[in-house]
Amino acid sequence: MTAAPLGIALGYLADAALGDPARFHPVAGFGQLAGRLEQLLWRDSRAAGALYTALCVGGTVAAGAGLLRTARRSPSAATALAAATTWSVLGGASLAREAQSLARCLEEGELAAARERLPRLCGRDPQCLDADGIARAVVESVAENTSDAVVGALLWGAVAGVPGMAAFRAANTLDAMVGHRSPRHLRFGWASARLDDAVGRPGARLTAALAAVLGPDHRAALRSWRLDAAAHPSPNAGVVEAAFAGALGVRLGGTLAYRGRVEHRAVLNPGGRPPEVADIARAVALSRRVGHAALLLALGGAGARRALRSRSARAAAHRGVGS
Repeated sequence: MTAAPLGIALGYLADAALGDPARFHPVAGFGQLAGRLEQLLWRDSRAAGALYTALCVGGTVAAGAGLLRTARRSPSAATALAAATTWSVLGGASLAREAQSLARCLEEGELAAARERLPRLCGRDPQCLDADGIARAVVESVAENTSDAVVGALLWGAVAGVPGMAAFRAANTLDAMVGHRSPRHLRFGWASARLDDAVGRPGARLTAALAAVLGPDHRAALRSWRLDAAAHPSPNAGVVEAAFAGALGVRLGGTLAYRGRVEHRAVLNPGGRPPEVADIARAVALSRRVGHAALLLALGGAGARRALRSRSARAAAHRGVGS
């Protein structure tokens, strides 16, 4: 295997075995720097937010590209850089662990503990949720974050290597920080939210397609994706949540409390049953299957990209010799 595919595979295995880095997490460090830059640049305008987004994501791409240029001098260094980047941007193991911990709380009747733990996984207001409401929130979060924390990052790694993975995670982090519709961020966070929608679009569609192929009910997943996803306020979360809902035979969406406000979202797969605690484990299992399949596709894509680049370089060298 060439350096990039091997590095992606090693990073995926590191995430599966170790979860997120316990200390000095690069994404956490990026979030701290982005928070400080927000304090300097914040204005109640889209232009200021666009500048903020460009500096944060552009700086991340430049840093990744610079490290990659240095690491290319050594195949082992290039592999290590790809592995470290992949490990730092993936979150599949942490996603599964948090979901399973919440399922155990609910299975043991510890509703208060589940409510306390839910904010680690999603931004819902937990105090107004019963056990089934928490189960629904967890299944929806598992679906959405399978795209954001696993498939999207792998896809961008296959397409654009280390800088692509870093840019994808930077955009996703900025969206979580400033992309929501609070009074402070309604205009300032507009560019971050739109960029996250754009870079997340391919991964969300791939996630939905894999969920439909690998889930228990293929036809229902495709039907819910086709009929229900567009009514969701997020162009990407709606796709993956609809596909998971159909694949698992559950009904997602509806009314929720989020960041202190109540939202009435469209119902996804309305013919399904309400989610139960047992559906959390089913959602996690489907998420893992989707992640494994995405890894295989990413390795194939990264290998093909490197092969094409090598072929182009040999052809250019041959033309130079011929001339």
